[in-house]
Amino acid sequence: MRPRIELGEVTVHNIRQLKRLNTVVFPVSYNDKFYKDVLQAGELARLAYYNDVVVGGVCCRIDTTEGQRRLYIMTLGCLAPYRRCGIGTVMLKHVLNYVEKDGNFDALYLHVQINNDSAIAFYQKFGFNIVETKTSYYKRIEPADAHVLQKNLVKGGSKGNKAVVG
Repeated sequence: MRPRIELGEVTVHNIRQLKRLNTVVFPVSYNDKFYKDVLQAGELARLAYYNDVVVGGVCCRIDTTEGQRRLYIMTLGCLAPYRRCGIGTVMLKHVLNYVEKDGNFDALYLHVQINNDSAIAFYQKFGFNIVETKTSYYKRIEPADAHVLQKNLVKGGSKGNKAVVG
């Protein structure tokens, strides 16, 4: 039987699972405001379930700085034993579908620690490119530098909606 990968809402009832997951998966810690905002994020925050067990999560926010409307992927991660099982792909495709349905985003972007080769390769597979490197982006972790990976979107369709490229 094939494993079931499903995405579910982040709620007050399961936010602690997301906190625990993020503590294990990421070298940085997130404050209470981050999780409060995640509870308001709707479609932009999801837990990933592998056969009904929480193994991953994705949290995004809309960023309207620099005269652009971009989707910022704050976190997208999966527990180590479940990597390379398609869970990250399911989470990222959820985000890409959201952006495509909305139709008004210029790009998606995220920060990745410069030595995280597997994450960089994962995002590049979906058309993200390194557009900038920020020195000393992270506090209290080494290396402290981060690449900014971005996927630009182009206008397409009869209504001029933005479409996902790549």
